[in-house]
Amino acid sequence: MAFIKEESEDIKIEEVFSLKHEDTEEQTKMEFIKEDNEDMKIEETFKVKPEDTEEQTDLMALKEETEVLNEMEEKDPYNNHHDFITGEKQTEKKGSRSRFTCQQCGTSFNKKGNLNRHMRVHTGERPYRCAKCGKSFNQKRYFEDHIRIHTGEKPFTCKQCGKSFNQKGNLNNHMKTHTEEKPYICPQCGISFTQKDSFNSHVKIHTGEKSYTCPQCGKSFNQQGKLTVHLRIHSGEKPYTCKQCGKSFNRKAILQRHMRTHTGENPFTCFQCGKSFTQIGHFVDHIRIHTGKKSFSCKHCGKTFNLKENLDRHLRVHTGERPFKCGHCEKTFRYKVTLEYHMRFHV
Repeated sequence: MAFIKEESEDIKIEEVFSLKHEDTEEQTKMEFIKEDNEDMKIEETFKVKPEDTEEQTDLMALKEETEVLNEMEEKDPYNNHHDFITGEKQTEKKGSRSRFTCQQCGTSFNKKGNLNRHMRVHTGERPYRCAKCGKSFNQKRYFEDHIRIHTGEKPFTCKQCGKSFNQKGNLNNHMKTHTEEKPYICPQCGISFTQKDSFNSHVKIHTGEKSYTCPQCGKSFNQQGKLTVHLRIHSGEKPYTCKQCGKSFNRKAILQRHMRTHTGENPFTCFQCGKSFTQIGHFVDHIRIHTGKKSFSCKHCGKTFNLKENLDRHLRVHTGERPFKCGHCEKTFRYKVTLEYHMRFHV
C-alpha cells in the first residue's frame, strides 16, 4: 500500500509539473542536448545533404584518385619509363603510351609515380599528418583540404549565390542546387538526390545495412562519415573551434548550432504558429504538437508519446528505475521534477 501511495504521489506531482516542463523551450534545450540521438533523428525525418564531406569511402577515394591521376597523365603524356625493380606489371600497345597496372584492382596509369600514390589506397599508408589534430591522409591534396577545416579558409566560391566552400568538390555539388538536378530517385520512398553516393547511403536506411563498424566498441553505421564522427568519441578529437569563445566540437554541425548562440539566429520557423528554433531537432519535436503524431510507443502497455524523452520517463514506471537521488536524505525519485519538489523541504 505504501508503494502504491508513493507511486500515486509521484504521478500527481509529474502531472502538475510535466505540462510546464515539456512546453518550455528552456526544458527542450536541456533535454535535447543528446547530440548523437538528435542527429540520427534529423536524418530520418529530413534527408539533408551535408555541406562538407570530411571523409570519402575507400571506393569513392579510389575512383576520385584514379580520375585525378589520369588527368595529371594527360597533362604530361610523354613521361614514359620502365621500372624493372618493383616488378609491377607494365603493358604497352602499339602506337600508345606505356601503362602501369595495379595488381590488386587492375587500375592502369601512364606514370609510375601515380601508381605508387594509388597503392596507398590498398596498403593504408598515410604519409601526410596534420600537426594540429594528428589526422593523417594518403594524398597531399586531401591533407590540404583538411587543413582548411582548422584555418577556416574557403577559397571556392559559387558565382551565382556567393556561398564559399573549403573544397572544390563541395562547390561542384552545391552547383547542382541551382540547376535542381536530382537524377537519383529512391524507389521505396521517392526522395531524390543530386549525388549517387548520397543515394546509396540513403538506400541503406531502408535495407538496414550497416557496413562500417567501430573497431573499439563494435557499434555499426550505414555511412563512413558517421563512423568517422563516432571515432572522435573514443579519440576525444574536436577539430571544430568557435572563433568567438574558443569552445571546440567534434562535428561541424554542432559548431554551426553553437554559433547561433552568439548570433541569436533562429532559422527554423513553424509555419502554423510562427515559433522559431535554433535547432532542427527542436523544430521537428514542436511540429508534432500541431500534427498530434505520437511515434514512440511503450512496449509494455502500448501508451504512445510524441517525444522519445517522454517515453523514456514513462518506462521507469515499468522498470522501477529511480535515477534521481536527494543529496540530503538519499531518497530516490523517478523524475527530476519530483526531486526538485522534494528538495524544497530541505531548504
